Amino acid sequence: MERTVLVTGSSSGIGRATVERFLEEDWTVYATARDPDDLDEFRGRDGCRVDQLDVTVDEHVDRVVERMIDETGRVDCLVNNAGYGQLGPVEDVPTEAVRDQYEVNVFGPHRLTRAVLPEMRRREDGTVIDVTSVAARLPFPGGGVYSGTKAALSAQDQALRAEVSGYGVDVVEVEPGPVETNFTDRAEAEMDGVDRSDAYEGVYRLFEDYGAVGGDGPLSVPPTAVADQIVAAASSTDPAPRYPVGPVARLATVADLLPLWARARLWAAVARLAGLGSDDD
Repeated sequence: MERTVLVTGSSSGIGRATVERFLEEDWTVYATARDPDDLDEFRGRDGCRVDQLDVTVDEHVDRVVERMIDETGRVDCLVNNAGYGQLGPVEDVPTEAVRDQYEVNVFGPHRLTRAVLPEMRRREDGTVIDVTSVAARLPFPGGGVYSGTKAALSAQDQALRAEVSGYGVDVVEVEPGPVETNFTDRAEAEMDGVDRSDAYEGVYRLFEDYGAVGGDGPLSVPPTAVADQIVAAASSTDPAPRYPVGPVARLATVADLLPLWARARLWAAVARLAGLGSDDD
């Protein structure tokens, strides 16, 4: 039986690895990206179809989903992978940059999910997979905006999971910790555009010393590790609601059990050790 999947953000990192893994499992894959020229390596591959998709553009979303249904008659799986990180202290990040972040990381998956659900409900079969983040569970200083988008997506998924369970549709979060991708480079570039105030030099220093999300650190995982979990979830008849990927994500599942007051004290201790706050503290 032909199985079809739509993958957003397929040009690099997790998205590219996910397309490769689905192709290895003989799925029909619709690999998409904002710039289709970035998908040239997939052109002509058996089972792979390439298309332009900017998740912030309604017309792109509707066109790609309609194409899938016209050509294959089905949408078995949607992988909402496209996203980026807007870093910087909450006070310093302009509201327009916050809107842009939510447009891609939250509204984009919402657009695509709404587009595929009618077909999935009609067939009473399908899987929506959202690539969230460990940051949804453990927001970090300087990552409030990015963490907020992932937490919003996670909350949306929890509600959606209950709403569509009676229609045979599964909703899954794949929750990576640090991943060896170019995510850090773009996140740091986004932070470079922030007009830095003097109040948060300690936060900026943390990023300069340790990197944005630790993508090059010893606890990071390759994109293929995330792709493996995505394909496993898509292929399962009874997938788990969440798949943490990597040691940091697994640790976060434990830390998530801590009461809020304990987590607040933990971050306060980290802040003191990192020298965050005013020089008079």
